[in-house]
Order: sequence, then C-alpha cells, then structure tokens
Amino acid sequence: MSQIVTLPRPARSSGRPVARLLLLAGLVLGSLLVAPVGSASAAPARAGHHHGRHHHHARHHHHGRHHHHARHHVAGRTGRVAHAMGIAASEKGKPYAYGAAGPRAFDCSGLTFYAFHRAGFRALPRTAAAQSHFARHISRHRMHRGDLMFFTGRGGVYHVGLYVGMSHGRRLVLHSPYPGRRVHIEPVWTNAWFPGTLR
Repeated sequence: MSQIVTLPRPARSSGRPVARLLLLAGLVLGSLLVAPVGSASAAPARAGHHHGRHHHHARHHHHGRHHHHARHHVAGRTGRVAHAMGIAASEKGKPYAYGAAGPRAFDCSGLTFYAFHRAGFRALPRTAAAQSHFARHISRHRMHRGDLMFFTGRGGVYHVGLYVGMSHGRRLVLHSPYPGRRVHIEPVWTNAWFPGTLR
C-alpha cells in the first residue's frame, strides 16, 4: 500500500505575511532613498556653485568698475589738460606783467596758473619752480600738447610755458616771455629745459 504524502500549504497560510514583509521592506528602502542624505549633499554643491558664480561675477564686476574708473580718471585729466591749453591759447596777445595771473596780463607762471586753475587743476602752485615740483616729470618723446615746459638756468627753473607741438622739426611753446612781449607761440630757443605733465 502506497504512502500518501501530504504537502504543506504555505500559500494560503503565509500569503498575507509575505505581502506584509514585502510592503514593509519597500517602505524601509523608500525611506532610505528619500532622505536628507542625498539632498544635504546636493544642496551645498548647488549652493557652492551658485556662490562661485556670484563670487566670480562680483570679482569681474568690481574689476570692471575699477578699470572703467581708472580709464575715466585718466581720460578726465587728459581732457582737462586739453581744456587748459585752449584757455591759454585764447589769451594770445595779452601783455606780460610781472606777478600778473590774468585776465588782462600775465607773467610766465601766471599764464599756466590761470589756464590750469580754470580747467580744474586747483592744486597747481603759483610759481614756475613750484609748478616744476608739482608736475609729473616725463621724457621729451612722451610729451603731448598742453604739457608744461620748464626752462632752467644756474638758479634752477626760471621760466615755464605750454607745449604746442612740433613744426619743421622744432618744438613750439606757448608762453608769456618777458616785459615788452605778449603771450605768443614760438620755437624753443634752448635745450636747457625739461617737460612735466598734469595728465
């Protein structure tokens, strides 16, 4: 007689617990994946990236403003020097008078003082010697129209004029030279001089 083997019936008895276990495992796994770990690590990266962009933009913006300001400052001084030259040139024909600083008469440094003060260079001193210390000294080949020319002798700087430009290989100066003469332009008559600029 053959033996009857009875098989266990897990399907009916254990179906619900298996389903519960799977559901529970899914919830646990889901809670691990969702979490602040991933978002916390991602957030600083995004923030850092944003901060980096902001810092780069700020540096670029600051550098741009500084560079623009520097260029504007240089352009402003160059424009004021040109304006001073125009003022001095408009005084041609006015007589020389010792100690005079315009508007009816000028001595040499009175002309430069008058022109540059009206163009906004309020700190320029009154005498030729003091102006020579105030101006920035440059080489002759870097001169531009409106720069100052300081003439020297044994006693130091004795005369000042404004550089006009070149004509037939000679430099021209606008100045108020000495008693009996008027403000005019003429070729430079000596090599004993040095240039200075307020640009």
